[in-house]
Amino acid sequence: MTPEEPRQPFDPELAALLPALEGHVPVGMTPDRLEHFRTLHFPSIDEQIGDRPVKCVSRTIPGYGGAEIEVSVISREDHCSRGPGIYHIHGGGMVMGDRFSSVHPLIDWALKYDAVAVTVEYRLAPEHPDPIPVEDCYAGLQWMADNSDDLLFDRDRLVIFGGSAGGGLAAGTTLLARDRGGPKLLGQLLQCPMIDDRNETASSHQYDGIGVWDRTSNLTAWTAVLGERRGTADVSPYAAAARATDLSGLPPTFIDAGSAEVFRDEDVAFASAIWAAGGDAELHVWGGAFHGFHDIAPESALARACIAARESWLERLLRH
Repeated sequence: MTPEEPRQPFDPELAALLPALEGHVPVGMTPDRLEHFRTLHFPSIDEQIGDRPVKCVSRTIPGYGGAEIEVSVISREDHCSRGPGIYHIHGGGMVMGDRFSSVHPLIDWALKYDAVAVTVEYRLAPEHPDPIPVEDCYAGLQWMADNSDDLLFDRDRLVIFGGSAGGGLAAGTTLLARDRGGPKLLGQLLQCPMIDDRNETASSHQYDGIGVWDRTSNLTAWTAVLGERRGTADVSPYAAAARATDLSGLPPTFIDAGSAEVFRDEDVAFASAIWAAGGDAELHVWGGAFHGFHDIAPESALARACIAARESWLERLLRH
């Protein structure tokens, strides 16, 4: 794509923030710059909890292939009832971040719904390529469901949640759970999910060298995960959920994306494919929003609308 070709402009309120984000968000990320982005500081779990009455307890569990991985359980300090369970998978392109990245919604939901949340430390590519990330995530989900009595949550009200790469891994984990007869999920909440390694859509070409997560960064991350298989026929739908040809039998799904981001078209297509299979999906495309705007600029008008829509969907789901 050339600069002269049309591209959805950024919302003016969000566009004003982009200059200050330069160097702090993955734009034009090539493999040699991955370590730079891995070392950026993000709020710790203690900073995100603050003085609220929420506790976080870490456990070591079996991951894929017999390796040990960490999970952390977030709940109210006075938790004593069987509320819902939320299983969280963090973003970061499957190449960066950790289980505490952007867990602030889990803290809010622990307080609001007396939910028990588990967030998983899946292993990252390129050191741990596919299928390790999604299989670690599935192992964490299975552990959470198997330990519902110990963790004290209602196994029939278990929701999977992830954003960006975490959304893609959540979609793949949900497909694994369906196909293996694994834990039954009440819903899947996918925010701007990263689900298509092929990068053939219009939006995947429109946003390169601009925004928050661009085409170059996306290609770098997918190559780290899949190696030479990226873009070929030899890619599993569990690794890249857009590859799935059967989307029947999925739980109710929430999907959103910005209209000014790489993932826009693949996310719209995924929602459409769920509808075509007779499934339940709620889709929101936020006009002029760049990737991850709801976390980067939570006080912006668009982010407030986005978060309200997410919260409305979850509240309606948990009423069942």
